[in-house]
Amino acid sequence: MPMPAEEIIAHIKAGLPDAEIELEDLAGDNDHWKAVVTSEAFRGKLRVAQHQMVYATLGSKMGNELHALALETRTPDA
Repeated sequence: MPMPAEEIIAHIKAGLPDAEIELEDLAGDNDHWKAVVTSEAFRGKLRVAQHQMVYATLGSKMGNELHALALETRTPDA
């Protein structure tokens, strides 16, 4: 079952409350998304650690309800 944008945003916000999230449905199927996530929590962390933080907010949803997520992470001033 595909995962709607509102649910993805809710999961990310639950783990990264200050996050600003832009989502794009890449295939029009609610199953392949691109997310740009901006959070102060990313400051000073390597890109891979930033991505791991986002994936952690999605837990077991990633790879199940959410098939694919292209991810770009930023700090607020970037």
